[in-house]
Amino acid sequence: MGTVLTIVVIVVVILAAAALLFTYQRRRSGELQQRFGPEYERTVEESGDRRSAERELRGRERRVSQLEITPLSPESASAYRAEWAKVQQSFVDRPAGAVADADRLVLRMMREAGYPVDDFDQRANDISVEHPDVAAHYREAHRVAVADARGEADTEDLRQAVSSYRHLVDALLDDSEHDLRPNTTKEQA
Repeated sequence: MGTVLTIVVIVVVILAAAALLFTYQRRRSGELQQRFGPEYERTVEESGDRRSAERELRGRERRVSQLEITPLSPESASAYRAEWAKVQQSFVDRPAGAVADADRLVLRMMREAGYPVDDFDQRANDISVEHPDVAAHYREAHRVAVADARGEADTEDLRQAVSSYRHLVDALLDDSEHDLRPNTTKEQA
């Protein structure tokens, strides 16, 4: 009788531990889904495995937390805002040039904010941590810029790309406007 009771207790403890583990994993998945939104689903689809996708997203969070990302200074933000207005105005006369200019502008803004910019996929993954809704726009805009460089984009594609770049420009400018930390220059960082 004592052996049966011991086995029952062990089984109950194992089932309780499994239930707690399942609940914990489900909660962590829900938090990632909420935090990353459509980027979560894109990553799951791309990896083909929810567990791998969640590992990837947690890895992004760890990576970005180690970067020295700082909002643009008010002066830089103002200059970029003016440059962005010129990019948008130039679209009428030179759509492809506007897309190329937007791509370069975003790259400069991200570099100044502290994002590593050597690899596009890494840039998009890094931006997805703080701006998951913007990452899809950035990927689409860049895809069009690359297609245009090969002569494979029409004017509507280019218009959509400029609109998509605007999402990232706005996010980076908003970061500089809503930063509550004291201004930090690169020399101080």
